Amino acid sequence: MFEINSWLNDNLIWGPPMIIAIVGIGIYLTLGTGLVQFRRFSAMLKETLARKKRKGAEGDISPFAALSTALAGTVGVGNIAGVATAIALGGPGAIFWMWVSGLLGMATKFAEVVLGVAYRTRQGEGPMVGGPMMYIERGLGKNFKFLAVMFAVSGGLAAFGAGNMAQANSVAIGLAEFNIPRFLTGILLILAVGLVTVGGIKRIANVAMVCVPFMCIIYFFAALIIIFLNIYRLPETLILIFRSAFTPLAATGGFAGAGVRTAIRWGIARGVFSNEAGLGSASIAHATAQTDHPVRQGLWGIFEVFIDTIIICSATALAILITGVWNSGSTGSVLTMSAFETVFGTKVGFSIVVLCMVLTAYDTILAWGFYGETCSAYLFGPRARGVYRLLWLVPIMLGSLGKLEAVWTLADTLNGLMAIPNLIALLLLGPVVFGLTKEFFKKDQNT
Repeated sequence: MFEINSWLNDNLIWGPPMIIAIVGIGIYLTLGTGLVQFRRFSAMLKETLARKKRKGAEGDISPFAALSTALAGTVGVGNIAGVATAIALGGPGAIFWMWVSGLLGMATKFAEVVLGVAYRTRQGEGPMVGGPMMYIERGLGKNFKFLAVMFAVSGGLAAFGAGNMAQANSVAIGLAEFNIPRFLTGILLILAVGLVTVGGIKRIANVAMVCVPFMCIIYFFAALIIIFLNIYRLPETLILIFRSAFTPLAATGGFAGAGVRTAIRWGIARGVFSNEAGLGSASIAHATAQTDHPVRQGLWGIFEVFIDTIIICSATALAILITGVWNSGSTGSVLTMSAFETVFGTKVGFSIVVLCMVLTAYDTILAWGFYGETCSAYLFGPRARGVYRLLWLVPIMLGSLGKLEAVWTLADTLNGLMAIPNLIALLLLGPVVFGLTKEFFKKDQNT
């Protein structure tokens, strides 16, 4: 079953058709919104940095809190280990294609957030319910409800894998290097997660607003120090990225070599894995934001991908490439640690990477817990939230103690099954996004 699932991922679910679909939808939404991520970049910065309160705004948490929750689900192991894996398997050229996926992903995430807010609804006395399942059902009608159910089932199950067990495993492995038993890590994580998730989206957002900025600042400035101390290598590093994005790269050192197709495959796949543009998951968090217009929150979606891919992922990539460790034969977090080790030494460099991985993995568990419970509430009603929160704690211990190669592969499959209905909805509801975008910027020139 593991081998069959791996084959499905490599050839069908995350093969060329899916990559073409994600890039194609990104281009479609970029053109349809009038290049919103480029032409409205200053408006995005003004909206996100000023953080003004708007009259008539509805929702549960502030736009920044919603962004922090969404970033908690995206900024994580993918930014540290995922980028390193893309370089190890696809070569430096994979980073160029990761940037492409990020730039197009800004428009995709913008559209997801706009639709998430536009079609959200309140379920009883609970939080706002939004996301792909809502904009599929309410935007496309009952004939498409099977796609909404497909997303909710895939999302609820995928949360247990990539959003829970795999993250707990990363925390346990990292803390084990500091001689903390994995069983004890599991217990501590269950307590730390349970005390937060029981408070719902507001408590999750409060934690995310502290942990996410703290991690991003520490990690980014540490990587920036590495880049600055090797600044004389930056021009040749950038040339290497652009050259190997379009021409095959021969084997060198521990690097086995990679063709252009491999660079594209790993660059785009890891970019999507990191920023989740195309999966639709982050729109579940953004749909709870207090906002007076869907497009206003959509600008926060652009900012989310900018921070995740263009800032954090690029920091990892440049640190690995500029220090020359990229062809050492290592991969994943070990490769990132090697880059940090060249400047900070083994102990400090290792500690920085592990600390950031632990914080981001913890945040991801919290965010995906909310995504999963929202999917379950859509399928079974608001009372399912409490049951899901209890069930959510069990896999944390399993993840802390286990080996999760099969879980990662299955989670990739479920993520792909989430992407399929979401991409169909984005294609069909694109005109709604285009209309709302045009209306917003015509009426609100001060954003």
